[in-house]
Amino acid sequence: MSDWSLDGKTCLVTGATAGIGRVTAVELARLGAKVSLVARDRARGEALAREIQGGGGKAELLLADLASQQSIRELARQFLARGEPLHVLVNNAGVFELSRKLNADGIEMVFAVNHLAYFLLTHLLLDRLRASAPARIVNVASDAHRWGTIDFDDLEGEKSYRSMRIYGRSKLANILFTYELARRLEGTGVTVNCLHPGAVSTRLGAQNGAIARVLIGLLRPFLRSPLHGAKTSVHLAAAPEVDGVSGEYFIDCRPARSSRESQDREVARRLWERSAAMTGIGA
Repeated sequence: MSDWSLDGKTCLVTGATAGIGRVTAVELARLGAKVSLVARDRARGEALAREIQGGGGKAELLLADLASQQSIRELARQFLARGEPLHVLVNNAGVFELSRKLNADGIEMVFAVNHLAYFLLTHLLLDRLRASAPARIVNVASDAHRWGTIDFDDLEGEKSYRSMRIYGRSKLANILFTYELARRLEGTGVTVNCLHPGAVSTRLGAQNGAIARVLIGLLRPFLRSPLHGAKTSVHLAAAPEVDGVSGEYFIDCRPARSSRESQDREVARRLWERSAAMTGIGA
């Protein structure tokens, strides 16, 4: 990592104030990038920006609620209005819900935040990424994708809501999106890869109440630290050896094989079309 440099590069990281997103943002700034921190909590976002700036790094805060498509559109509008290039987009923010909830758009929360937010934000920033090429998109997925399947008759868990399967479905959608986007971006100078960060000790799922927080606490000694979990995100964002690599799934900074369903091009195409319809993006 000593020879990695992001001097003169601009990066945007979602979910930047906690867990692996926070570590990713700090590390990209340490490597010389100007980092746009996407956060929902102003106080935590401002504190992180000050921390990075105090260490000689460059960081700016962008407030957004990634559960809201209107907020995502406003986030993209604000970033694009700056007129800056975008060399690295890290889609990192995610949620886990024990019970079924809807967002402000009436869409099941986990699918909305974990997949549709990636899909919509990436599309809104895609022209800027192309104009800034070579550029990279990094999608934080999970090996939990193996627990899920894409059920086009029940994408939002209305008929059956099992929290681990719903979460796995959203992570499977991340990988399908990555592979399909890589095919569509071939030859543009913009690459896109996804990754499994490992089982990481973060705040994911902490909003599910006291029992969930106790379980997270009990599991914490067996989980990776956010510093360890963020290594592959930083690798895909900055490592010279990843130049030109696209459409891959990484574990521990190495290409790995994802599930059979994640490699189904017809499922990827149908998911793309459904996601485009759900976000108002042309397919």
